[in-house]
Amino acid sequence: MFRPRVAALLVLPLLSALACQGVEQKPPPAPKGKPARVMDKKGDAKGDAKVEGKEVEKRASQAADAKAFVDRVDGELRTLAVAAGKAEWDKNTNITDATEKAAADANEKLMEFMAKTIKEATTFTGSDIDPETARKLHLLKVSASPPPAPGDADKRKRLAELGAKMEGIYGKGKACEGTKCKDLGALEDIMASSRKYDELLKAWTGWHKIAVELRPLYQEFVGLANEGAKEIGYKDLGELWRAGYDMSPADFEKETERLWTQVQPLYNKLHCYVRGKLGDKYGKDKVPEAGLIPAHLLGNMWAQEWANIYPLVEPFPGAASLDVTAALKKAKYDEVKLVKLGESFFTSLGLDPLPATFWERSMLQKPKDREVVCHASAWDVDLNNDLRIKMCIKINQEDMVTVHHELGHNYYYHYYYTLPVLFQNGAHDGFHEAIGDAIALSITPAYLKQIGLIKDVPADEKGLINLQMQDALEKISFLPFGKLIDQWRWDVFSGKTAPEKYNEAWWALRAKYQGIAPPENRPDPEFFDAGAKYHIPANVPYTRYFLARILQFQFHKALCEASGHTGPLHECSIYGKTAAGDKLKAMLALGSSKPWPEAMAAITGTRQMDAGPMIEYFAPLEKWLDEQNQGKQCGW
Repeated sequence: MFRPRVAALLVLPLLSALACQGVEQKPPPAPKGKPARVMDKKGDAKGDAKVEGKEVEKRASQAADAKAFVDRVDGELRTLAVAAGKAEWDKNTNITDATEKAAADANEKLMEFMAKTIKEATTFTGSDIDPETARKLHLLKVSASPPPAPGDADKRKRLAELGAKMEGIYGKGKACEGTKCKDLGALEDIMASSRKYDELLKAWTGWHKIAVELRPLYQEFVGLANEGAKEIGYKDLGELWRAGYDMSPADFEKETERLWTQVQPLYNKLHCYVRGKLGDKYGKDKVPEAGLIPAHLLGNMWAQEWANIYPLVEPFPGAASLDVTAALKKAKYDEVKLVKLGESFFTSLGLDPLPATFWERSMLQKPKDREVVCHASAWDVDLNNDLRIKMCIKINQEDMVTVHHELGHNYYYHYYYTLPVLFQNGAHDGFHEAIGDAIALSITPAYLKQIGLIKDVPADEKGLINLQMQDALEKISFLPFGKLIDQWRWDVFSGKTAPEKYNEAWWALRAKYQGIAPPENRPDPEFFDAGAKYHIPANVPYTRYFLARILQFQFHKALCEASGHTGPLHECSIYGKTAAGDKLKAMLALGSSKPWPEAMAAITGTRQMDAGPMIEYFAPLEKWLDEQNQGKQCGW
């Protein structure tokens, strides 16, 4: 549950308040034909009353013990979580053997505490426990980060070592030819800009080699993490992850499928159009008309977002379109100015400025003197408004959006940091990921003009379709990837996918959901391509990102309505709308103190997740895609 307050790492899964309070046990009905209770002249009723009185006293004592327990845990947990947070920050911003060991030691202590605490939390039951205490108990019971550690001290230590080791291998990973090496940032630049098939293949295979070393470590990690999950009453770690959404694990899996069913038709239309354009560029022999798209041709190391291939698929070349990256560079944005831009959006809504310590303690550039984890993340290291981001910022549109995303986490931390530590989290982890992205949806052409980045707003339909294509290549393309990462892990944790089938299962899911294929044969056990994605070795649950892509549009629509917007959803910007800011702050301040449907209702007025606003937002593009795909064999 409590690793450092890092947006990409911290998880505090939830159960419903009803489940927290337990189910009141009613006495069995009396046999038919007999009174439920027979009293004689000797006063058995008084005896029964004494028994009942003792039972009431017992329940009251248990309730008091439960409250004292969670109060004590909250204080001890703060101390250990802050220590782990500081060690993790040091490791992420300076990867050395010493910082890896220090982080492993701090996380081992946290794991030991959590393993003991979770087991103790399961001993408190009863309907007399107050709702706040009951919720804290169940937030403890479904804690998933760090992974629950086995009771055996040596195994617990090894689990912590594996976590630190895998993150270190990933963070230091490079693709080398002789003495010439490229880190992930350099390889990502190639993936983003090159249009040479073989050059892309070389960059893709070079990075994926770094994961081979992770495979035996990950297999060992799975066994130990599952052992810890079983010791606290779950079948495996995947079931524990799925338990954190105010519904049963089985119902949550159904919920993700329901949401995917809503958005799958739109994804398939985008896939069909993009595949045709890539076939035109690279040849039908490399990109078949009715087959899978090779994973290295989509502009991203993991083919998770496709925005970088926009020039290849632009609907109306030459029509008005936005080059935000060029505008940022022309305006001489640097790393600090880009983050200031993000902060200014939040403050325009009436939210507080970032604390001065944010600017003193954040890592905004990649240091030249040491190895770091460049993967963007947001932190509250001391759990007391010690806000920071860690990011190797590049001055481009993608990182401008990422800055808003990370600041969304920071502002969530800011508005709930005064709550008890056990409530210092999002309503569910998808909420945390969605806040900044919902704000970024307001980075409309009209907003960019308002802040002076562009002079003219594209006003014709061609400009709109170009803009929506840019957005879809990021938002829509990501959806199946966001879902399948954890589907693969759930199957690994449950044993459905055996270790000798890791890579085969990985690519089967990528074919099923994404419609993509590896660019070459990738057999087991030679390869471990899942490990080339940060969230696998870092053990970060990923369904949160799938949910966030959907929730951001749901939040955006609600905030637009609060701001008085009446036009098409894709035209709305809430910049400067304090009414929207008030609604946002009310939800942020709840943290995880209430079940997520209540937080959802606070911002949207409904208690259900819904992809409808996302589909509404992209209605113009979907209509255009239908026209372009006529006569094509879509699907795979």
